[in-house]
Amino acid sequence: MMIGEFARAAGLSVYTVRFYEKIGLIPAPPRDSGGRRVYSEDSLGWIHFLKQLNATGMKQADRVRYAALRLQGEATYSERRQMLEAHYDKIRADLAALQKTSDLMQSKISLYQRLEAELAASEKDNNND
Repeated sequence: MMIGEFARAAGLSVYTVRFYEKIGLIPAPPRDSGGRRVYSEDSLGWIHFLKQLNATGMKQADRVRYAALRLQGEATYSERRQMLEAHYDKIRADLAALQKTSDLMQSKISLYQRLEAELAASEKDNNND
């Protein structure tokens, strides 16, 4: 697929796709006889994986490092696994922190619901006097 189609399918701008190539996040694709980039479905899958890493907070420098390791092949399996394990540990810690925050927010919401109900009941009692 050409760069425009690839960018749309990946949910990125053409500029971002070119930037990702420039910094090494995605390898430069082969070109057709007219010099136009031709992307594969594999490249699209790779972009989706990179976007997921980004969404989980992996720094761009770490994604670039991971991409460079990927290009080196089988010899980097262990290092890539270790990178992903470390990042996964961070994700789990982030999720635990978010769960605590969620629990606190729910507690506060329940408190305000109770206070509002008590206030409404009090106002009703005062109007009946």
